[in-house]
Amino acid sequence: MNRQLLLVGLMVLGVALLAGISSLLIWSPAVLASETSDLARSALDPGVLRWGYFSAALVTGLGSLAAAYAVGRVGTAAVGALAEKPELFGRVIILVGLAEGIAIYGLIVSILILNRLN
Repeated sequence: MNRQLLLVGLMVLGVALLAGISSLLIWSPAVLASETSDLARSALDPGVLRWGYFSAALVTGLGSLAAAYAVGRVGTAAVGALAEKPELFGRVIILVGLAEGIAIYGLIVSILILNRLN
């Protein structure tokens, strides 16, 4: 029970931290000033840029949260399996790595979104 509360607390803390950082990046005057200077070179509306940056931050954050949840679930099962059969270590590491791949996919999608904006 305590482990589940700790996991939920860490997830809530991560979401709050991500929301705070993304809101600072999206609404800060420096970002808005750079958007207007970039607007002179490109035909993108500042609202489009703002939503693009928000979606990139959201994809990265949700991908990281999903990976954390998946690694937590797979890691718990992996430890239980290793306690019974230590020779399964290589297979267990591969499964945990596959769960961590979700965060990498989110990061790649975020990079693609940011490249499309510039």
